[in-house]
Amino acid sequence: MAPASSSPPPPPLPGAKRRIGVMTSGGDAPGMNGAVRAVVRMSIDQGCETYAIYEGYEGLVQGGNLIKKMDWDDVRGYLSEGGTLIGTARCKAFMERPGRLRAAKNMVTAGIDALVICGGDGSLTGADKFRKEWPGLLEELVEKKELTAEQKNTYKHLNIVGLVGSIDNDMSSTDATIGCYSSLTRICEAIDCIDATAESHQRAFVIEVMGRHCGWLALMAGVSTSADFIFIPEKPPSENWEAEMCSIIRRHRDMGKRKTIVIVAEGAHDLALKKVTPARVKDLLSNDLKLDTRITTLGHVQRGGRPCAYDRMLSTLQGVEAVHAVLQAKPDTPSPVICVIENKIVRKPLLKAVEDTLEVAKAIEAKDFARAMHLRDAEFAEYHNAYTVTTATGTRPEQKLPKDKRLRTGIIHVGAPAGGMNASTRAAVAYCLTRGHTPVALHNGFPGLCRHHDDQPQGSVREMSWLDVQGWVSRGGSEIGCNRALPSDDMPKTAWCFEKYKIDALFIVGGFEAFTAVSELRKARTEYPAFRIPIALLPATISNNVPGTEYSIGSDTCLNALVDYCDAIKQSASASRRRCFVVETQGGKSGYIATIAGLSIGATAVYTPEEGINIKMLARDIEHLRACFAKDRGQAKAGKLILRNEHASETYTTEVIANMIKEEAHGRFESRHAIPGHVQQGGTPSPMDRCRAIRLAVRCIEFLEESATKSKGDAVTDGADSVVIGIKGASVVFGSMEKVEKEETNWKDRRPKDESWLALKTIVDTLSGRPKPEDCCDSCGRR
Repeated sequence: MAPASSSPPPPPLPGAKRRIGVMTSGGDAPGMNGAVRAVVRMSIDQGCETYAIYEGYEGLVQGGNLIKKMDWDDVRGYLSEGGTLIGTARCKAFMERPGRLRAAKNMVTAGIDALVICGGDGSLTGADKFRKEWPGLLEELVEKKELTAEQKNTYKHLNIVGLVGSIDNDMSSTDATIGCYSSLTRICEAIDCIDATAESHQRAFVIEVMGRHCGWLALMAGVSTSADFIFIPEKPPSENWEAEMCSIIRRHRDMGKRKTIVIVAEGAHDLALKKVTPARVKDLLSNDLKLDTRITTLGHVQRGGRPCAYDRMLSTLQGVEAVHAVLQAKPDTPSPVICVIENKIVRKPLLKAVEDTLEVAKAIEAKDFARAMHLRDAEFAEYHNAYTVTTATGTRPEQKLPKDKRLRTGIIHVGAPAGGMNASTRAAVAYCLTRGHTPVALHNGFPGLCRHHDDQPQGSVREMSWLDVQGWVSRGGSEIGCNRALPSDDMPKTAWCFEKYKIDALFIVGGFEAFTAVSELRKARTEYPAFRIPIALLPATISNNVPGTEYSIGSDTCLNALVDYCDAIKQSASASRRRCFVVETQGGKSGYIATIAGLSIGATAVYTPEEGINIKMLARDIEHLRACFAKDRGQAKAGKLILRNEHASETYTTEVIANMIKEEAHGRFESRHAIPGHVQQGGTPSPMDRCRAIRLAVRCIEFLEESATKSKGDAVTDGADSVVIGIKGASVVFGSMEKVEKEETNWKDRRPKDESWLALKTIVDTLSGRPKPEDCCDSCGRR
């Protein structure tokens, strides 16, 4: 390795501009490259300089050519790559003061005065310790005459910002870490495949997943695949867990289930902290239940592969926020770690987050498992509750409500299919049965209810059993059918059917049509007593355009399908080098899908209905493409993608834009258009859509339970019992339909009045280098 440079450090940048070092440390995680790309490009956009520190802390200690200044194009293509392209390595030298002394000198020599680190709790703890020692390290370097007093004064302050890169999702204070959902995707793909062979042979499988100190992967995999039993470190099973597990699995088999899946986190143990091994579980299933049982250890396949859409988005947004944190930091600002709570990017004190994370391990060691669960985020405990209650059907009679409080709960899908609809229905059915309710599926939407309710031999109104919905969690589309038609098409018949089949509560899953349907039912209550029942809407649409929420079930599945499609298209564009693809996305009159997909693939430009398209905008983008291809000197990954929402413009269609680009390229590059169409709706639901569908469905049925205590008369005037569940900022909320309809709904364009994601459009443009209108000539589009 090259020695550290002996040349004097560069002078400080003017004003508040900084030289920012970025490094990845600890175990690699999908999405780390997206964070590096975001830090590099946002820093350059803000007039700063960025240095990649290769091989983690080892590069910081060794210096030389392991600390490299990064230019804009150096991170081209980073978003779609797994692992970390700037490397990571364990570094014993940095753990000792002499190593940190060398690291400090190398940073000063490069002129770096801020550090963004993407890694786990150990990496971030080391970074904060480095910052605390910084003044003393510089003082010692001056005493040893390795730095001058002037250099020490110039670089006397160091700011640290942490990004959590960990597939285990083991950091407290954040709902998700960079890489965890990609890892969960690998696990669910594997279990989905195992399901088929398990079902065929009536086998049992014991799946071991990563998670030495954190059971998030095992828990979420259990939720996402409807596993029969899970073992996690934070919540060990009961003292009599062997009999409990066998009882649950025997009951599931007696109910007709042909397969058994048990998921074991590698750090699983019992209440006495005795390790629970896959082999021990296998022996129980084989010997006590006489099941043909196999063990599958997924290993490092969980760590590798391309990042999913969510990890690309998360790493990008956190990388951008890290740069803002650096630029806003003062010498005495505590080191922050960039976190996400529900849908909101937030900063939290780094040391507090690390301390809380370490407290979990201490609580487990002390056998204080209630505290261990409390120290995990609230979402963790809620998912565990949702898993427990939807798995306990038929095994815990004490959870059933008194007969006079049990409901006939209607379940209906309205609108277009979306990934996660079936998972939400399975969760609703399982919860209802556990509590003693009767789940009633209303097949094929409101037209199915009105026209086919009494068909023979089987009508569209069907009571659901636990076995009916087994296997639904991983299925795309809608198993009970969905339809865009509204109850107003035949309101009297709809009300008659509700009365005939004694529907006491209604759980609606769907998009804007479902939202409209709930609105119609609510308003019709004065005339039709049958609708004076509690109603809960779970938004499910790829367009993510339902008022009352920032996230709709199905949008993540759509994004993953679109990102996979665009990755393939971009590969073709890059192979041809001088080619641009214009890709049309769905999304109705909401640009959410186009914008988030653009963020996740590094699109050159994104066209949305909210912003529209005009000739000046096209002129600027075509001129930008000319400039980009003119600078191309044969670099890899030089293809370009533009995303256009299907309703961005009636005039400038996808094909028209592609042809305009081709015409104006004058043979220097070429353009094609591509329309993925309904590929964006189909496929296997993503783990995020499965998990959120289950969690929110359980919350909805709980709400229906609580609201059913009101009399039907109260429901006429009290709009609080017709709601839409949503994620807003850092919270899950129930929004009163009456209020959401009046205050938050853009009925004309079928979307919310205020769309929280709109600010992300600026980030897409910034990180793609798209020129700002004010920087370009109005007539020709040139800068």
